[in-house]
Amino acid sequence: MTEQEKMKKGYLWEDDEENMALQAHAKNMISKFNSLPPESMSERAALLKEMFGSVGENLWIVPPLTAAVGKYMSIGDGTYANMNLTLIDDWKITIGKNVLIGPNVTLCTTGHPVHPRHRTDGMYSFPITIEDNVWIGANAVVLPGVTIGENSVIGAGSIVTKDIPANVIAFGSPCKVYREINEHDEEYYFKDRRFDEQPE
Repeated sequence: MTEQEKMKKGYLWEDDEENMALQAHAKNMISKFNSLPPESMSERAALLKEMFGSVGENLWIVPPLTAAVGKYMSIGDGTYANMNLTLIDDWKITIGKNVLIGPNVTLCTTGHPVHPRHRTDGMYSFPITIEDNVWIGANAVVLPGVTIGENSVIGAGSIVTKDIPANVIAFGSPCKVYREINEHDEEYYFKDRRFDEQPE
């Protein structure tokens, strides 16, 4: 079994020539993406389609971007990622439609055994899924194997170690559900600021 096959089946794996070649290709694409001038929007969009496995329409990623492999990434229509998005995408990261990702967010599919005697035995990778309409706040970290349900909000600075259901607000380290998104959220956009009190 190749190292890529081990990784895809959830076994421990190690870097080999195939993995290093995938990473080298991704680094080359990322370097081009990050070095383009701000006005080169069409060139940046074309590079994303070349880098990633699946890319939706009206996608916006603010450089700088970091990614490990690229080809296992899937990003849906209308998703926006702010600066310094880090993708440890040795295995699948699936990001849905209309997802908002704050600055300095890390999505990490890969980890290492906890016991020091086994830490050099290899690494493991499990997919991350971010469903439609999720908002991930600044400086959050999403760890291997996590799914975040549609419409949910992950507070800034959270460490997401377990699945988060749909339609909730969750935050903390480790990230925990605080409450469901409710009717109050339909009326107020920030503290005492109401949607129906906007200027004409």
